[in-house]
Amino acid sequence: MLFWQVIKVALRGIMANKTRSFLTMLGIIIGVGAIIAMLSIGEGAKRQVTQSIQRFGTNLLRVSPGAARIGHVRTGAVETLTRKDTQAIREKIPQIRLVAPSVRNMAQVKYANKNATTSVTGTTPEFTDVNSFPVAAGHFFNKTDVKVMRKVVALGTTVKQELFGEGVAIGKYIKLNGVNFMVIAIMESKGQSSWRDPDNQVFIPVTTSQKRLFKRDSIDAIYVQVESVENINEVKESIERLLRRRHRIPDGVESDFHIRDYTEFVTALREIGQTFTILLGGIAAVSLLVGGIGVMNIMLVSVTERTREIGIRMAVGARRRDILRQFLIEALVMTLLGGITGIAVGGAISYGISYFGKWETVVTPFSIFLAFFFSLLVGVVFGIYPARKASFMDPIEALRYE
Repeated sequence: MLFWQVIKVALRGIMANKTRSFLTMLGIIIGVGAIIAMLSIGEGAKRQVTQSIQRFGTNLLRVSPGAARIGHVRTGAVETLTRKDTQAIREKIPQIRLVAPSVRNMAQVKYANKNATTSVTGTTPEFTDVNSFPVAAGHFFNKTDVKVMRKVVALGTTVKQELFGEGVAIGKYIKLNGVNFMVIAIMESKGQSSWRDPDNQVFIPVTTSQKRLFKRDSIDAIYVQVESVENINEVKESIERLLRRRHRIPDGVESDFHIRDYTEFVTALREIGQTFTILLGGIAAVSLLVGGIGVMNIMLVSVTERTREIGIRMAVGARRRDILRQFLIEALVMTLLGGITGIAVGGAISYGISYFGKWETVVTPFSIFLAFFFSLLVGVVFGIYPARKASFMDPIEALRYE
């Protein structure tokens, strides 16, 4: 028979037992749909994390204090960075554009009868440019505000909405841990990421944070914006040498600070996301394997039921390879129909997760190709044994079969 005739015979065989064929394909549909859905979740998570990191720019360095240790055991955070370190980096390290310190702590914020708990970041005017966090309304505090420790505050959009709703906030006074601050700016929305809401924070001058609110001299981080990504490693090494010299750390002793650049975060998170995607895809592939076993089981039943038909075909001149091809194509048609349906089901599930679960999902051409390829592979792997069994039947014994 011609190839298209074999396809026609295969479809006729599938349609002859609609319910059985559908239940067989259901395993393939579930398996392929699960692969599409799981890979889309993994890809969405990877893309969301990467985008969250890349908002800050890949030419950004973050200097953080180290941790106190006894042997290999952490005993708590140490306070090793100061604003003088920030000033030294700004003055002595070439090839940097901006430097901004950060002091972060939680505080209760109140306005009238409304209150919330939010993150308070004490910093300098350079913070908005360093972290790509622009002002939407009003103006950010300036160097004079930092110098005189003025009690002014810029609100993230989440905090503004909780305290003022749609009302005017600029010019109003709020309380941070019981201290009055005047609202001078509303920040642009960054958008909530999967692990934190960058809009649920407020910004005050770093000196005000240290002297008037949290009573501390150390800082939590120094953000350094490098002029060019190509200079990242050189600047990191220069900062390392400068701070070790300032902190009087001898050679061979671990630094009491660490420096991270966001390209490292992006690379690491991409690798984690890739592992996560492979793991989810592997779990989903198990259900496709189960579906393949169902296909082989049904094809074996079909071979048994059609033993006499096989004998007749052989008697009128069909060769072993013709019988092999016929049953193998039937298995392939069944798995491919299930695979195509499963791709549509997986896409629908991904859309539903994104729409109702508010979780970003991304269906990529690679995931569709992978799912389709695996459904094809399942048809070949689990269809070959029943097809071989049919092709090696004795024609005389097949004709005697009742």
